[in-house]
Amino acid sequence: MVSLCKRRGFIFQSSEIYGGLAATWDYGPLGAELKRNLKEAWWRSIVYERDDIEGLDCAILMRPETWMASGHVSNFEDTLVDCKGCKKRFKIEHITGKKCPECGGELTQPRQFNMMLKTHLGPIEDATSLTYLRPETAQGIFVNFKNVVDSMRRKVPFGIAQTGKSFRNEVTTKSFTFRSREFEQMEIEFFVKPGTDEEWYSKWVAERFEWYVKFGMRKENLRMRQHRKEELAHYAKACTDIEYNFPFGWSELEGIANRTDFDLKQHGRLSGKDIEYFDDVTNERYIPYVIEPSGGIDRSILAFLFDAYREEKVKDEKRVVLGLHKSLAPLKAAVLPLLRNRPDIVELAHKITDDLKKDSKVRYDDTASIGRLYRRQDEVGTPYCITVDVDSLTDRKVTVRDRDTMKQDRVEVSKVRDYLKERLER
Repeated sequence: MVSLCKRRGFIFQSSEIYGGLAATWDYGPLGAELKRNLKEAWWRSIVYERDDIEGLDCAILMRPETWMASGHVSNFEDTLVDCKGCKKRFKIEHITGKKCPECGGELTQPRQFNMMLKTHLGPIEDATSLTYLRPETAQGIFVNFKNVVDSMRRKVPFGIAQTGKSFRNEVTTKSFTFRSREFEQMEIEFFVKPGTDEEWYSKWVAERFEWYVKFGMRKENLRMRQHRKEELAHYAKACTDIEYNFPFGWSELEGIANRTDFDLKQHGRLSGKDIEYFDDVTNERYIPYVIEPSGGIDRSILAFLFDAYREEKVKDEKRVVLGLHKSLAPLKAAVLPLLRNRPDIVELAHKITDDLKKDSKVRYDDTASIGRLYRRQDEVGTPYCITVDVDSLTDRKVTVRDRDTMKQDRVEVSKVRDYLKERLER
């Protein structure tokens, strides 16, 4: 998968020409499209297709008091040990016994390590200029709770959603993009009346599981795992992870947590501002409980890539296919002239490409034989290939090939755009 992602322009190592920077990644041309499509699919299903959620886009930098109130300054820590022999560092929960799991060497005493990345604002670096790169997007939503209620006239229950970058100084980084120091989240904070939180928690767990299935992930590669009491974060009453069966084992894609009223209470207390919600129907004042579905965009991309990858034999040759859901596929179609040395065929192919670009990302390619071009597009997940041949000049028809079935239809040039629209929207 690492090889395919680099070779086909999905994901590159950050700063690669300088030896790379550990646990940081750049999305290439096709990776950027895949990421954009995933975020759009999430935003559409969460913000556009529901009538109880508003969108938000908060700053990465926030006042340091934000992270004191949230508990990140005091609680966002890992307990680490170092090996005196091989010098590797491990989280204490990954150690069984008293020896290094890599070389069997002696380990140091455990010590605490805060995972927030620090920076300074202004010309002087001192304690007064200290701030942090946000470790999660959630706190920007909490501090804007009253702003959204007042400006959008929202009534509980309702939610606030956002996507955005977060940063964590992860010590143990592995498994490609799964655990990165700079990553992107898709988070919802859904505010409910206390007493109704358990019902909403169950609803969101079920809904978020089905979202991954809707966009093509196989159910047998997904599971829900409820946290044990000793696993729960300091703010959580309950939490369920949606996990994917990666090649390196079952790991979290998204967590759905019942955060109770912890965050709003903490921000109200430390800021001195009234964050209570007034229900003008029942004349009650209360601080809402919060159900938080929090997913990783980078992890989701990795899971969708693994899940879509398959190898087939076609006429005794290996065919590699990324069977991505059509709405996620980086390219929706590729236009391929059968003969690149025929100006009239090339001209028609370019004309079709330009017309299709009005709707979606389409690629023109004449750099190989038609068989190799098909395989190239299969490998990057392009749902449809459109071949312009000699007959196209007289019958004004092109051959449209389906990625998954390899079935070919002969379609009039004037109807290709509608043909694709209809199938891409299914």
